[in-house]
This record gives sequence, structure tokens and C-alpha cells, in this order.
Amino acid sequence: MNKKKFTYKKSGVDINAADKFVNFISSLSSRKKGKKKFSSIGGFGSISDIPANIKQPKIVACTDGVGTKIEIANTLKKYDTIGIDLVAMSVNDLIVQGAKPLIFLDYISINKIDLKKLKLIISGIIRGCKQAKCELVGGETAEMPGTYEMGKFDIAGFAVGIVGKNKILEKKKIKPNDIILAIPSSGLHSNGYSLVRYLINKKKINIKKNKFLKKELLEPTKIYVQEILKLIDRNLIRGCANITGGGIVDNIKRIIPENLSAQIDLNKIKVTKIFNWLKKNNISDVEMLKTFNCGVGFCLIVHPKNLKQVKKFFTKKYKPYVIGKISRGKNKVKLNGAISWI
Repeated sequence: MNKKKFTYKKSGVDINAADKFVNFISSLSSRKKGKKKFSSIGGFGSISDIPANIKQPKIVACTDGVGTKIEIANTLKKYDTIGIDLVAMSVNDLIVQGAKPLIFLDYISINKIDLKKLKLIISGIIRGCKQAKCELVGGETAEMPGTYEMGKFDIAGFAVGIVGKNKILEKKKIKPNDIILAIPSSGLHSNGYSLVRYLINKKKINIKKNKFLKKELLEPTKIYVQEILKLIDRNLIRGCANITGGGIVDNIKRIIPENLSAQIDLNKIKVTKIFNWLKKNNISDVEMLKTFNCGVGFCLIVHPKNLKQVKKFFTKKYKPYVIGKISRGKNKVKLNGAISWI
């Protein structure tokens, strides 16, 4: 009697392909030292050292994804930058607490193992870790036929950092008359893409043929780690906020103490091209500020006397500029004026 044998591979899961991907990551080497940089990948877990020079160390952990920016990558068949976004979305949150990123792990779930696609994604993650000066210590790749449509996938990232107790950026450090600085974003970062895609679909825009959107929509999120940590080491900032979902208002609100108010002058915000393009498509100011960073990727709260020194740590493209100040008041964030759209 001829019976067909059931196998995992016939169900849609190819363990051999997954093993090849793990071996690819494990084989990546440090050019300078000539040794395997990711030798711990492939085991059941990873062991990392805790820096010995940090007094009263505290662990900080963050997790995030890149949302529907993945669908733009799928449309354009370009996967080498969303890994940078993945790292950025977690490490930019870590530094808000004053923490130095130490390790990063990724989770990739996909309909069917596609080695070419996965290698491009992981190359971006490695570049992001390099920018954040943290180590990729492991992750998980799950082949999930039936859960995702053909060619579809999702990614998530997990970052762990460390901060000395006396370096934690706590709300109580923020005082009246401190100034609020905006650090420019590199673009949309990884927020608001569901609205962007809805707009593109409704207007039937072919982003494959639109050079401007093709570039802007996959511009990777700026990683602010190196600049911010230098400022923290020198005690030059009192607080900071990563401007992600919820925009400027919702994110700055999270770090303002009771009875203080962040007075923000919208006239001073330097809006970049992609946000001006979005605004022209019948999106209200309220919606723009709630959904997008509008050109402000990160905010700092500093004493006025430190302004000049703070600016020295940034390149011209990401030079911070004043958009407001801290005053006494019940409203944690108060917006004044209006954004000047072009």
C-alpha cells in the first residue's frame, strides 16, 4: 500500500533553509580582528558582559517594530534599510532614559524562508547595531506558512541597555526656563505609514516611478545614540524625548513633571520636504502633528547656558535648534503659533 509521507517541509516549513540563514549570520566576521563577531548566535541563549565602570548599574529594556513601513519595502522590493529602522526604534527609546545600548535581538516571522530577502534585512540590522554601538547577540526566524501571505513578513526588535543610577534622566531634573531643542529627523522614521499608504492608494500613486517618494519612504530612521550619550556623559541635558507615534505633543508630555509646561513655538519647526508633500494632500495640521514627527525626530531639554556646547556634538544636518521653553503651568504641553508649510 503506497502511503504518502507527511513532512515538515511539505507543510511549508524548511528547517534546512532556516539553518542556512543562521549559519550565514554566524559566519559574519569582524574585518579588523578577523574573528567571528556573532559566534553566540545559534545557541539557546547569549551571554554578554556588563560594563564594570558603571556605578549602581540599572538595566533598561525596549522593544518595537517598524510597522507598515514593511509594506513599502515589499512594494519597492528593497529590504536593506528597514533593519536600521528596527534598531533605531528601540535604541532611540533607550537613550531617553540615559541608557547606553548593550545588546540587540531580532525576531523575523515570514511566510517562507527567502535567504536573499533575509540577508538584506539582517545586513540593515547589523548596520543599525554598528551605528548604535551595541551587539547583535541573537534572535529568532520563524517560518509561518498560512499565517502570512506569500512574500509577507514582520520584524520586531529588542534592545537592552545599561545606565548608572546617577545618570538616569528623570523628570525631576527638568526646571522652569530650561529650553527645548529639536533635533531634525531623517524623514518619516517608522511612524504614520498606514496613513501614507492609504493616501498613496487613494490617489493611485505609483511609488515605483516616483523618484521623490521612492527615496523618502524608505529613508532609514536616524539613530541618535552616539550624540545623546556624549551629552549625558557631560551632564549637558536634563531630559529628552524620542518623537515617534503620537508626534511632538504626546512624546514630550511623557517627560514633563507635574506643574510644569513645555511651551512649544510651532513657527520655529523646520519642516522637511516629505511632510510638506503630505500636508498638500488635504491633511489637517492637527492630524499632521498627531501622526508624524513633522521634521523633529528627537527633542532635548537643556539649561540655556549649555546650548552652544550641545550644538557642537552634531553635524550640520542634525544640528539642534530652539523650539520652546519650560515654564510653570498645568498643561504639560502648550502649542503656540502654527507650522509654516511650504
